[in-house]
Amino acid sequence: MVDVVVIGGGVSGLATAVDLMRRGHDVQLLERQVRTGGNATSIQFDGFLMERGPTTINASFPEANQWVSDLALASDAVDLGKGVRNRYLQDQRGLHGIAPTLRGFFLSGYLSPKAKLAMATEVFRRRKQGPSEETVHGFVARRFGQEFADKVIDPLVAGIFMGDSKNLSIGGAFPKLAEMEQRCGSITKGVLAANSGSEPGRRLFSWPEGIGVLPQTMTNLLADRVKTGIAVQKIRRLSDGFEIATAGHGTIVSKAVVLAVQPHVATELLEPIDSDASSVIREITAPSVGVVFLGYKSSQVDHALDGLGFLCTKSAGKLVSGVQFNSTMFPNRAPAGHVSISAYVGGARISELAKLPDSELIDAVSTEIAQSLGISGMPVVARTHRWLRGLPQYSMGHADRRAKIAALSERSPGIYVTGNYLDGVSIAACLKSAGETALHVSGYLGKCKPNRDRGRAMHRSLHQQTKSSVPGG
Repeated sequence: MVDVVVIGGGVSGLATAVDLMRRGHDVQLLERQVRTGGNATSIQFDGFLMERGPTTINASFPEANQWVSDLALASDAVDLGKGVRNRYLQDQRGLHGIAPTLRGFFLSGYLSPKAKLAMATEVFRRRKQGPSEETVHGFVARRFGQEFADKVIDPLVAGIFMGDSKNLSIGGAFPKLAEMEQRCGSITKGVLAANSGSEPGRRLFSWPEGIGVLPQTMTNLLADRVKTGIAVQKIRRLSDGFEIATAGHGTIVSKAVVLAVQPHVATELLEPIDSDASSVIREITAPSVGVVFLGYKSSQVDHALDGLGFLCTKSAGKLVSGVQFNSTMFPNRAPAGHVSISAYVGGARISELAKLPDSELIDAVSTEIAQSLGISGMPVVARTHRWLRGLPQYSMGHADRRAKIAALSERSPGIYVTGNYLDGVSIAACLKSAGETALHVSGYLGKCKPNRDRGRAMHRSLHQQTKSSVPGG
């Protein structure tokens, strides 16, 4: 019997496993795909680097910084390039460049004078009374005005969650804002008090080889504790632990289990063990998302690409929700004399777009981006990637769902869940949650009686099976 089996080899699962390993526990990680990393995957081709999922890590999370330091990755990390000077938003009038300062925002012509006045007077508005839940859009419109909610926050939510601000919960998506209002009476006062008014983009970083460096480093550290190409079919509770049945690779017995899988997988695996948690997780949707990567010669692009990219309002009527200027953000994203751009479609706005055939999707997106950025000619390279289940949506009631999921280990001791559908979709948030999960699991294991002989036997059994049948095993 091993101490713990972690199911799922994305960033959340890998980080949980590494943390538990460092605490001295016998851990085994099972991943259904032939490679680990989940959606944090970097692909290199023809001198270009494409991120299929997340592109940055937010250094404002102390836990993320600690992970990077502990993994000896800090010295190789790179901050955003000096070419990132503006932020861009697109409405029905076109593309608007905004300097990344409060003064620059107020001096820009993107918002009307009425909207700017509503923003400036937020500090005088009363805090909300009562416990009733609000959407992100409703919360921001009440605090800063309708126009700010429509033209700034809605595209921001589309960029972060590929979601709709009128459907997502403020307590689920941005709980700190809701807490700040109650604690300080005003978001403006809260930001000033916290001294966190600096531009957030400057705290983003990656590596020259891409975000994939992070999960690959953790995979290497875990070594043969990672078994890929193994699909878990069922989890059964035993008197002293759990039995994990796999497809074609036998069973493994453990004292504890961590589910670091997508919501729909967690729902199925939890059903026989804890139907309450299963039914709650089933409510979390994750609409399809498509990524379109485009490479051009620099001479083809009129726009300076002097920013992170741009986000689109609904009123703009565009197919894309947002675009990133990859080669401006970090080095090694395009060969000399070229630039690279990634566009994101689907999500809560129009999920079916992500399912278009490659040629149709590339033609539609490249044509739309060419109009926005003054691009002539066809892209030098064009690739797509689809996530049929994209980013989880923190819809109304998410805070309650999260609390019920967190209580899983109280109702069913020894089984835990972690992942981007709980406390944040970013890599930094997942690293933070993984560390908290590992701490809880370690505490539970400390109360369990050791059974080392059985653990070694089970470990050898699974290792022998996977070594003979899984690529790279």
